Amino acid sequence: MAVTLKEVAERAGVSRSAVSRTFTPGASVSAKTRAKVEAAAAALGYSPNALASSLTTGRTKMIGLVSNNFRNPFFLQVFDLFTRGLQDRGLRPLLVNLTDETDPANSVRMLRQYSVDGVIVASSTLPPGFTRAFRDAGVPAVHSFGRYSDAPRVDIVGIDNIECGRIAARTLLARGYRRLGFLGGPESATSTQDRLKGFREELERHPEVTFSYSFAASYTFDAGRAEMARLLAAGERAEAYFGGDDVLSIGALSAMADAGLRVPEDIGIIGLNDMEMAGWESIGLTTIHQPVPEIINASIDVVMAILENPEKPPRAQAFPCQLVERRTLRPLPSG
Repeated sequence: MAVTLKEVAERAGVSRSAVSRTFTPGASVSAKTRAKVEAAAAALGYSPNALASSLTTGRTKMIGLVSNNFRNPFFLQVFDLFTRGLQDRGLRPLLVNLTDETDPANSVRMLRQYSVDGVIVASSTLPPGFTRAFRDAGVPAVHSFGRYSDAPRVDIVGIDNIECGRIAARTLLARGYRRLGFLGGPESATSTQDRLKGFREELERHPEVTFSYSFAASYTFDAGRAEMARLLAAGERAEAYFGGDDVLSIGALSAMADAGLRVPEDIGIIGLNDMEMAGWESIGLTTIHQPVPEIINASIDVVMAILENPEKPPRAQAFPCQLVERRTLRPLPSG
């Protein structure tokens, strides 16, 4: 049987309200009473009921962690860091799967039923309006891995995907590739659109370069493999590709191997994210590193700041990315 608040009060020789105040953040209780209650609680093995305390404070300390891409293994790392980071700050994550969800109103309704204090939307594909729906409903919200904006209507923490596209283009050009391809995720995803935009803008400054683009059905291994197999079968092979995501790129590598192509001797590819799998010895994907831990820590800081000051004006934070050299591109020319 669980130890009750009444039993702690009796052992400490104080009232039940004194025990309740001891375990309520910010409540007034003397140092002497606090010491007696904490000693009694430790002796009895008492833990305060978080749900019961929320009735007193009006705060559940529950944060909705919303995503729509559970099929991409990159997000296993994201969920791991988010859940641990929230728990370390005394918050409770509620993981919500919005795969194939298109109506933000349904999501707002569901999260309100759980009385969450705030919401973190962890997605590079959901439009900004999805997160705004929570804010408009009075639920503090931050969009992690969202689309950067100079004048955001909600807090955004992520990277500049347009600049990442430029980095990929400059990397391929520096290695002497002149027939390039972009293999993106879903065409409707803001991350796909922005990565393609930066890639295209950089290449348009080089009239000697030819450029093609195509889109996979989703940010998954199977989708990347299928789209690359289609391109190769159609004879539309580029010299090197910017895969708009690591898992797409790894799927593309599988299709290249099945076609008998050697990487990087016959064909090259660069990814984006620097997920753990990209660094496996059997893969060695050259990629663009996204600083995931920093993005997640900043996102949690932001949602906590909004809880303290709901009137805080929203802003966008973009963390810099950098190239990670491995084995899927030809080396830079010597000299």
